Amino acid sequence: MSESAAAHVKTRILIISDTHGLDSPPDFVSREYADVAIHCGDLTTESKIDEFKASIRFLRAVNAPLKLVIAGNHDFTMDIPVFQKKVAEAQPLDPELVQKFYGRYEEARDLFGKETGITFLDEGIHAFRLGNGALLNVYASPYTPSCGDWGFQYRRDHGHDFRIGNVDVVMTHGPPKGILDRTLSGQRAGCQRLFEAIARAKSRPLMHCFGHIHEAWGGQACPMARRYQSGALSLD
Repeated sequence: MSESAAAHVKTRILIISDTHGLDSPPDFVSREYADVAIHCGDLTTESKIDEFKASIRFLRAVNAPLKLVIAGNHDFTMDIPVFQKKVAEAQPLDPELVQKFYGRYEEARDLFGKETGITFLDEGIHAFRLGNGALLNVYASPYTPSCGDWGFQYRRDHGHDFRIGNVDVVMTHGPPKGILDRTLSGQRAGCQRLFEAIARAKSRPLMHCFGHIHEAWGGQACPMARRYQSGALSLD
């Protein structure tokens, strides 16, 4: 199949996020076929190694030949510097106890590396040839604005450099500001820098997948070119 043809293949995508250690998906998730499944992070609640193992069992049961996974803020042991810092701050601490509950520093990542059909993505652009012949370009990032002592976070006043580029799908843990980001208290918790990065992209992505704000779950169809036209927000 030519590159131009591969860019226009009808593709079914399943979007999952914030499963927090669930070890099996709902029946409809395991029953319905998707060409690719995307998990937008928070695989765990406390980043314990048993939670990651449960998440892998969950993903194995998803009916898709390719599952793409990023971390979320709760998956802090995958953010190695943060994990090391937490261990250092908790001293004195029995190293065997840490390994029993949280694993070695790279153990959670190694678990995903051993799985066929499950790909853990670090921040950046990744390309995949799907089973249906489609060529899928994905920008992935686990980073969210700081909210508690978790992993993959940045200070809002410092921001973060989201280098999205020319991709079909943007896959982040958190939302952009103003889109499916309203909390129970009514605040907008999304990231302004992420919104601006998508607005700047020369070729706007066809889809932006994210989670993080549980109460704002769902989907929203909005023409990217119009919603992100100026990169400026006017929110209620």
